[in-house]
Amino acid sequence: MRPLRTLVVAALLSALSLPAARAASATWTVEAGGGRAYVYLEGVPGTVLEDKVSVTNPGAKPLTVRLRPADAYNGRSGALAVRGARTSTGAGTWITLASTTLTVPPRTRAEIPFSVTVPAGALPGDHPGAIMAASDGRESGVRIHLRVSGPTLAAFTVEDVRIFAGAIHYTLVNRGNTVLTPRVAFRADGLFGQALRRAPRSLPVELLPAQRVGLAEKWPDPPSLDSVTVHIEATAQGDARAEAAASAVFVPWRTVAAAAAGLLAAGGAALWFVRRRRHPPDPGPRSERPGGDRHLARAGA
Repeated sequence: MRPLRTLVVAALLSALSLPAARAASATWTVEAGGGRAYVYLEGVPGTVLEDKVSVTNPGAKPLTVRLRPADAYNGRSGALAVRGARTSTGAGTWITLASTTLTVPPRTRAEIPFSVTVPAGALPGDHPGAIMAASDGRESGVRIHLRVSGPTLAAFTVEDVRIFAGAIHYTLVNRGNTVLTPRVAFRADGLFGQALRRAPRSLPVELLPAQRVGLAEKWPDPPSLDSVTVHIEATAQGDARAEAAASAVFVPWRTVAAAAAGLLAAGGAALWFVRRRRHPPDPGPRSERPGGDRHLARAGA
C-alpha cells in the first residue's frame, strides 16, 4: 500500500492527468494499467519503481504496437508535448519497457510492465514523462507523473509583458521543481482611471518544471487615448506568486493624422495669405501721363 502522502499527492495530481489520446477513427487505446488515466510514481534517488501500461485491441485482427518512453514538456502554446525518439534527456531515459514491440490478439488487452530507475543524483521534484504507443499511423500516450522525494519548491515568474495587436502578451516561467497550474489576474491603470480589471482565473496550462510558456490575454477594446500601466498578478499551488507590469500609450493615430493634415492645410493657407499681404503682386510697367513727352520737350527747349 502506498503511504498516505503519496495517495494525497496522487489525488491532487488527478486534475493534471492527460487521458489516453483517442482518434476519431481509432480502434485501439493505450492507458495506465488497471484502466487508470495516468501513472504516478514517487521514490528517492537510487530507487527502482515498477508499474505497467495496457494496450486494448477491440478489433478482429491482430494489432502490432511499438512502444517508447519520452520526456514530457510544454509546447509553444503551453499544451503538453513529448520528445521525439532518441531525444529525451530526463525522465524518458529512466524508463525501461519490458517490450518495445508487441502484437495484441483480437479483442484482447495486453499489459506491458515497465520500470523507472531513479538516478542516484536525481534532483527532488517532478520529472514528467510519458510512454507512447504507435500503430496504424497514429501515436497515443500515457502520462508518467514521476516525483523524486525531497524538498520541493513552487516558484515561477511573469516576464516579457508587452501590449500590442489587441492583446496583453506575457511569458510564464517555472522556476521551481513542481508542476504548477497558474491563476492570473489583470489590471490596467490609466491617466483617466482604471482601464481594465479581470478577476483571477485558472489557465488551461500545466506549467512543468524548468519550462516557459508564452501566452496572450485578449484586450480588443483598450482606451482610444490614454497612457496605462498593465499589471499581471499570478498565483499557483504551493504559495507561488509572481507579478509584472508594463506601460503602453494609446493614441488614435488615424484621428491624429487627419487632424495633422487639416492643420498643415490651414497653416499653408494662412502663410500664403500673410505673404500676399506683405508682398502685393507687381502690377507691371506704369503708363505715362498724356502729354508727358511734349512737356519734357518744352523743358529742354
